[in-house]
Amino acid sequence: MTDNEREQFSRIYDQYIEKIYRFVYLKVSSQEVAEDVTSQVFLKGWEAYQKKADIKNPGAFLYQIARNMVVDHYREKGRSKIISIEQVGSVSDPNMDIHQKAVLHADIDKIKGAIQDLKEDYQDVLIWYYLEDMPADQIAQLVGKPTGTVRVMIHRGLQMLKDILVQES
Repeated sequence: MTDNEREQFSRIYDQYIEKIYRFVYLKVSSQEVAEDVTSQVFLKGWEAYQKKADIKNPGAFLYQIARNMVVDHYREKGRSKIISIEQVGSVSDPNMDIHQKAVLHADIDKIKGAIQDLKEDYQDVLIWYYLEDMPADQIAQLVGKPTGTVRVMIHRGLQMLKDILVQES
């Protein structure tokens, strides 16, 4: 492995580490598990990169590994998905008063719970589309479906999410 190849993978790592972590965290809802799974994702990505695997789209490749690793995590551990809000403080503004933080806490908890109630495919496309700003055609490549189908999934997933949130109110 040349220095240039190491540098290339380092740039890929820097570009995707936060996105992959966020995707994994939303699926496992535990900081420690998300960190472990994310590190495993990049380890597998590095191993494939070293083997000179034909990786045309590094982002899609890493998301696919992350998706599979989350499935493996739940399969191996036999865990049910538990919603935890332990990290809300990391996304809230430190200048907020206690009341504002409590409202944010409750809103994030509701949204994370509602997302967990969606089918896995809808969870993935909504996270990628709305949180990662990934275009529908790139999501289509990730899930192996036509772009039109992904757009329908985004629309239906969002509608289901709204319905769940309305029912909980």
